[in-house]
Amino acid sequence: MTRQESYIRAVKTFNRWLEHKRLRKTPERFAILKMAWQLHGHFGVDALRSGLEKIGYHVSRATVYNTVSLLEDCGVLRRHQFGSEATYETAGTSHLHLICTRCGAIREEEAAAETASLLAPCRYEGFAPAYLSAYIYGVCSGCAARLRAGDADTTN
Repeated sequence: MTRQESYIRAVKTFNRWLEHKRLRKTPERFAILKMAWQLHGHFGVDALRSGLEKIGYHVSRATVYNTVSLLEDCGVLRRHQFGSEATYETAGTSHLHLICTRCGAIREEEAAAETASLLAPCRYEGFAPAYLSAYIYGVCSGCAARLRAGDADTTN
């Protein structure tokens, strides 16, 4: 599925969810959804708001926070807590987060079919797995090279 198709699907999902919850379909909510899809990778609420400001769309910080919460509740955004600040990403395929414990860099890897298939034989009473998101902690190649070079105190 392309990014555009994924966005159209998210708009439809959000529309249905707002109708079901009997919440208003405001232009601000859909502008925030669109900006979330224009940002790639992980982003914070401040980056989302900043992106809107750059295109001249002024939205209060409270509106952005509230809308991000709605987008998370309806399943089109996923929330992660990698450090002290929550970050978000658009919902998509199952994937792994490779997190460097030295510099904090985060790299995403698509979950290999073998990894995702680990869920297939699992049976959880009253629960149906939808996707896999895993955090794998280690040392990135850049930090490993610095460690080998003897510069153990460098953390970027």
